[in-house]
Amino acid sequence: FTLWCRREIYIKKKKMTSDVVRWTSINGSKRMRLCSENVFKSILYEVVVLLLVINCNISVVRCASTGSDLSSDNEWDVDLQEHMTHGHFTPTWAVHIPGGKDVADIVAAEHGFINKGEIFNEHYHFHHNKVQKRSIDPSYHHQGRLDGDHRVLWAVQQKAKSRQKRDLIRIRPSRTFSVQLNDPKWQHMWYLNRGNGLDMNVIPAWKDGITGRGVVVTILDDGLESDHPDLEHNYDPQASYDVNSHDDDPMPHYDISDSNRHGTRCAGEVAATANNSLCAVGIAYGASVGGVRMLDGDVTDAVEARSLSLNPQHIDIYSASWGPDDDGKTVDGPGELATRAFIEGVKYGRNGKGSIFIWASGNGGREHDNCNCDGYTNSIWTLSISSATEEGAVPWYSEMCSSTLATTYSSGGQGEKQIVTTDLHHSCTTSHTGTSASAPLAAGIVALVLEANRNLTWRDLQHIVVRTAKPGNLNDPTWGRNGVGRRVSHSFGYGLMDAAGMVKLARTWKTVPEQQLCEINAPPLDRVIPPKGQITLTLTVEHCMGVNYLEHVQAKITLTSQRRGDIQIYLTSPAGTRVTLLTSRIHDVSRAGFTLWPFMSVHTWGEAPHGNWQLEIRNEGRYMAQITDWRLLFYGTAVPPQPNDPPRFGKPGQMGPDLDHNSLEFEGERASGQWRETHQVGESLVDVQRTPSGDVVDHACLSYTPDKKCLECEHGTFLYDGLCYRTCPDGTYVSVDNVPKSRHREGHLSLRSSTQGSLEPRENSDYAMIEPEKRKVPSDGKNSDPKVCFPCHSSCLRCRGASEAECTACTDAFDLVTLKIDSFCLKKPERKIFGLSERAFVISVIFFAILACSTTLLVIWCIRKKRLCFKPPNEYEYDPVKTDTDGGFTNFPSSLKNAFSPKGTTLTLSSDSEEEN
Repeated sequence: FTLWCRREIYIKKKKMTSDVVRWTSINGSKRMRLCSENVFKSILYEVVVLLLVINCNISVVRCASTGSDLSSDNEWDVDLQEHMTHGHFTPTWAVHIPGGKDVADIVAAEHGFINKGEIFNEHYHFHHNKVQKRSIDPSYHHQGRLDGDHRVLWAVQQKAKSRQKRDLIRIRPSRTFSVQLNDPKWQHMWYLNRGNGLDMNVIPAWKDGITGRGVVVTILDDGLESDHPDLEHNYDPQASYDVNSHDDDPMPHYDISDSNRHGTRCAGEVAATANNSLCAVGIAYGASVGGVRMLDGDVTDAVEARSLSLNPQHIDIYSASWGPDDDGKTVDGPGELATRAFIEGVKYGRNGKGSIFIWASGNGGREHDNCNCDGYTNSIWTLSISSATEEGAVPWYSEMCSSTLATTYSSGGQGEKQIVTTDLHHSCTTSHTGTSASAPLAAGIVALVLEANRNLTWRDLQHIVVRTAKPGNLNDPTWGRNGVGRRVSHSFGYGLMDAAGMVKLARTWKTVPEQQLCEINAPPLDRVIPPKGQITLTLTVEHCMGVNYLEHVQAKITLTSQRRGDIQIYLTSPAGTRVTLLTSRIHDVSRAGFTLWPFMSVHTWGEAPHGNWQLEIRNEGRYMAQITDWRLLFYGTAVPPQPNDPPRFGKPGQMGPDLDHNSLEFEGERASGQWRETHQVGESLVDVQRTPSGDVVDHACLSYTPDKKCLECEHGTFLYDGLCYRTCPDGTYVSVDNVPKSRHREGHLSLRSSTQGSLEPRENSDYAMIEPEKRKVPSDGKNSDPKVCFPCHSSCLRCRGASEAECTACTDAFDLVTLKIDSFCLKKPERKIFGLSERAFVISVIFFAILACSTTLLVIWCIRKKRLCFKPPNEYEYDPVKTDTDGGFTNFPSSLKNAFSPKGTTLTLSSDSEEEN
């Protein structure tokens, strides 16, 4: 304002110089008026600015009051994000045509397609050159032509998926060790040659003549440099294919950044040639290795299926170090065709013994991702492998989940070594990283095991991994014991893979009995998970007689939520093994929820499924969530997996002979509940202290504690908090045994948490309401039916049970919300004024009032004290004018002389011109 005022005065002074008459006003009234106008304009300007600020503030607070994350409230943004997650349509189709390749070729030609080859039996990969390569909308015309052909049983246009390689890029120098082989990088291969239990224990297997000879491994990735001098000796063209270009050459596409080096690096870990004075040595340096180029282009369901089903009678092991985006917000997995490829692989691959699929667990640790949201690592058909650093710690990129089976070494933080392997351009690298490096190491170890016993099935391999993995030297606070005494971790699975131990066990291994499946569905339900709350459901398993020794457990859950990342899910087995199926994911703002998503766990391996399984769901968000369906799928065997296993090997706490190695090599016992203590947050039931009401009955107590609190009340009264009442006071409810049976919702799945945190099934229902454990009180026979009151949830004024979903009346700060089954209290929303809560509105008004007053005072101070807008009359300044020698004006009208002369002074104007001015 002051700068503006001074600028206006300066401009007016310049005008006065050129036109003296306009500045003839007396006592500066003209200048004062001009400055006053500027002050008025300034105040108006500031008022407009204040109004704009208030409007913006209201908008921001309104957004904040409706949701903590703008992206979760903006439906268009979320829908667009979810649409882009599912990818664009490609000019390719997956088509099911019985009758053989000739019939498929004829159908393709008639409709303008090109048959790119068979995906698997009677399923073909069609391509159309006139369809856009990238399109948001499907090609209805070409889809319709295929649908209308009676020879086509099924056809689907393929959509591209986002699939990321699971390596990290960071180059550091490595420390050296004593050289034992002539491969120049052998001294840097710390994960193979450290000894003393600090490596993968492969050297004893090599000394025993086991090198992977006769085993075929393929790397599903971005290609393989087949002419690399350290790979060409073991390269197998029958285990290779280019799915992106539809030819037999998997050579990667070279670019300036060498972005397609991933597959070549993974292949070197498995089968780089030993003792050839080149680069490094592979774990299974006697095995054959091939590569499938499938990531260097649009990755569709058909591309994945064709890669996973390549030559399954020749290839033994498929290694994949990629998956959906590890961004902490993606839930994705194999499509229909890829799922079919997995099933056919484990059923028919390797002449019926089953293909071995090894998968990297994911690098989303920094994004708080959970690998149970990755349908590839979360599958029972894959062997999911995590990473450990050189020091045995959890890497910063590692994801925690219950589907991880075991661990190998990989890269860590600054100052820790990485993995040595082959690289593009016939070179070598010491900087392979992430879980991408872990999966090929596991594939190499499995190749050694298959050489030792070619009859092992895909399930045999998983059993051997579980029984031989070593948790020692791996540092993780979440180590616990499952129901059969095995150590297990959400970061490392069952521990570090032990090559020599696996080979030794494989030589005497007997094929496990046939896999059995038992599925238990929960009764129909529609349960709400309130904001900042939780529910616990139970499922009683009694009739799964075909499964007595568990392998995999899946919890298929259908759940909706305004913000999927706020949901946490835990599963507890009858043996007490607590499994974290899902952790909070701070970046997941999707409203898509889960639709029968199969959360998988291997933590209960060897336990019996019979008994009560408890599913706990926590909602850390501000909005309600809802579960509408859940079921448990138990995979396992009816008899012990091995003939020498104890008859009741699955009994909780009983340890079998395979557990001798399964100990931690550091001091101190890790409690199995540490995962829960570290990762669970949320409200628990609060026993609120309440003032005794007038319903207290004096002299009704039959027995007392030493501190004079009542233990038992006479018939017709209720015991609560050491006093006897005529009726249960507000905030409490009568014990369930005394509620009329008509109030028991028979057959409805409704598990209730007790105030003590214990759970107890009701005898007359498999799916029972669980109420707090009854207090054991002495009885002298006078009261054979003692009645006890228990506290309601803290939000309830009156209730019918302990849960927050069993309120019948609420306190003043809450509103009662009644649904089909549940009723609970939600905090009342604050009254809004212009979209603001009362408190926010008052604060805003006070703030802007103070701001307006301060601005006004500043303006007045500038005008009155600093004299910025005008000066007193005696300080007027005049531009100098010429006068004659007598002091008079030159050629200036006499009528104006006195107007420019102060009192008592005569001024004379002069001019060089004869013209009057």
